[in-house]
Amino acid sequence: MKPVATNEDSTGVAARTVPSVWRPPRLSMRWWPVFLRNLLVWRKLAIPSLVGNIAEPLMWLVAFGYGMGALVGQVRLVGAEGPTTVPYLLFLASGSICMSAMNAASFEALYSAFSRMHVQKTWDGIMNAPVDLDDVVLAEMLWAAFKSLFTVTAILGVMLALGISYSLKLLVAWPVLLGVGITFSCLALIFNALAQGYDFFTYYFTLFLTPMMFLSGIFFPLDQLPEAVRALSQWLPLTHAVDLVRPMFMDQWPTQAMRHLLVLLVYAAGGFWMALALTRRRFRR
Repeated sequence: MKPVATNEDSTGVAARTVPSVWRPPRLSMRWWPVFLRNLLVWRKLAIPSLVGNIAEPLMWLVAFGYGMGALVGQVRLVGAEGPTTVPYLLFLASGSICMSAMNAASFEALYSAFSRMHVQKTWDGIMNAPVDLDDVVLAEMLWAAFKSLFTVTAILGVMLALGISYSLKLLVAWPVLLGVGITFSCLALIFNALAQGYDFFTYYFTLFLTPMMFLSGIFFPLDQLPEAVRALSQWLPLTHAVDLVRPMFMDQWPTQAMRHLLVLLVYAAGGFWMALALTRRRFRR
């Protein structure tokens, strides 16, 4: 065991050196019981939760995909195999599935995680066992990503039933959507660590998630935007998620896939580290 670094104050008494909240994560498999605990609690409400998570994206799909799609018709895209036109319903579905992964992960990592952390004090109870805060935060991140994957799997099933796409490349899109859930759960946990109440999350949804929905190519091609806005959209994680998933709906492989994956990885890793540091600071008070 490493000795604890100490120093002496003016009275000559040795004092423990407080470790930095920005130290590297100390992770172990102790996150699994925390994850399993969330799963067992959620299992009782799985059906209502599923209905709530897929109702909104399906309403977007029906209202805009079929309603506006009848007016728009075809959308011109430049993909890996050159310019092509696709039905607006397919264009919207391939983007809205990423939006669903983002929203499901964000909601779980904000409202539900905040309830367990601050309101119900579940995290405090868990840490009475030999489980570190780092493992609790990791478990919450993975749990939110799982919830998002559960949601998008159900939505993909509905899309297959509607005949929107039958591409076998959707099998590859499935783990990519899990990565999207991980990315946005990491970002949401930052705001979870900063929040003092549920109202705080309104700023995150209103000022960050909602504008990103309209600037990431979900509802219309990015080339319809001004050049300055297009440049801004290239810094948004949802843009790279859509650029990865949409070609697979059209039975194509995405261009610059490694670049898109790298951007999502940077957001996920940086977001998790910042969320962990801020959560450590919160529990140190």
